[in-house]
Amino acid sequence: MEILIDEEINRQIKKYPPNLTMYINKVEVATYALNRVPPLYASCQEGMKKQKDRGEREFKSQIGTAVRQAFAAVQRDLLRNSTPLIAESDSELNTAKVALQELAEILPQNDRSWDKVVQLIKPLLVKITNREMTEEEIAELSHQLRYGWQDTRYAR
Repeated sequence: MEILIDEEINRQIKKYPPNLTMYINKVEVATYALNRVPPLYASCQEGMKKQKDRGEREFKSQIGTAVRQAFAAVQRDLLRNSTPLIAESDSELNTAKVALQELAEILPQNDRSWDKVVQLIKPLLVKITNREMTEEEIAELSHQLRYGWQDTRYAR
């Protein structure tokens, strides 16, 4: 049903002026509409196609009405503040992206992908943990991270 609602939202939103559509939260429209139509669940591609066909056949007018009502309800409440729900996996992904960005700020330009970060950081952490680096080597590494990798002539 989510697919059918999304398609209907996209059809109906074309009727609105662009300066208004930028203020419409499609997720809120979809949520409102989905709560007013019967669910159609599927667990495989074939079942999804069958349910989509059924939805188009049996619930087309109900979907159109639910989406129209949703647009009216959301427009009525344009200034309402709401905190969107974020899936835990999305939250963890965002946290990981922020962490990578923080590391990227101190890494060389060409070493800013996850695999490069692991290749660079893991051996250093192992050496530090196993006390295989001297205080001077750790200080030099710290300096390189803070001031750049290429030029160490001005290191302490």
